[in-house]
Amino acid sequence: MAQSALIIDDDQRLGAMLSDYLRGAGFAVEARLDGRGGLAEAARHPYDVVILDLMLPDMDGFELCRRLRTTSNVPIVMLTARGEETDRIVGLELGADDYLPKPFSPRELLARIRAVLRRQGGQLGGPSAALRFGRLEIDRAARTVHLAGADIPLTSHQFELLVALAERAGRVLSRDQLMDLVRGDTAEPFDRSIDVHISRIRAAIEDDPKHPRRIITVRGAGYVFARTQDEAA
Repeated sequence: MAQSALIIDDDQRLGAMLSDYLRGAGFAVEARLDGRGGLAEAARHPYDVVILDLMLPDMDGFELCRRLRTTSNVPIVMLTARGEETDRIVGLELGADDYLPKPFSPRELLARIRAVLRRQGGQLGGPSAALRFGRLEIDRAARTVHLAGADIPLTSHQFELLVALAERAGRVLSRDQLMDLVRGDTAEPFDRSIDVHISRIRAAIEDDPKHPRRIITVRGAGYVFARTQDEAA
């Protein structure tokens, strides 16, 4: 079955061009020109990915992203002419999975969509599959971590925390969100020393823990797991 994409963008010409391109890549595509129409369509049908413009006539993309996240974990790729770092962080913090500033090439958008779907497990055989990020491999089924083939020993709490971050690579997660995610995955209570656990994970998986390139601190917001180490450079 073809994977499906919902485009929410008030630029009708761009929406039509992207629809044609994604259909040519094998996607089933629907497009809506405003936020309310996009929300209604997303509620009617489950989509594999949502391509969301930040600037819409009836609500901004941040608000639409927030509303989508109350009911769905569908991957969201934001499109916007606003490329400021603050906008990117806000979008990721609200639950967007990736962020692409305009102008962009349809080929790059397709590559980002496919990367998001891989991270979500859509092409990896389900939630028990291993997560791979360059030299780092996290096997959720075996509960093991390998870096360049070498076994990386982590405590149960540290493993769950790493998985919570890696499964949401590219999204900023607050300390409270991380505690809720890890507490839900373990039988034992998870203490509030998130920073200590992050420090120990960095010591295990980072080439230079004092200058991390995989688990990045976003001041005042939390942590984000970089999809590629180049992103943190």
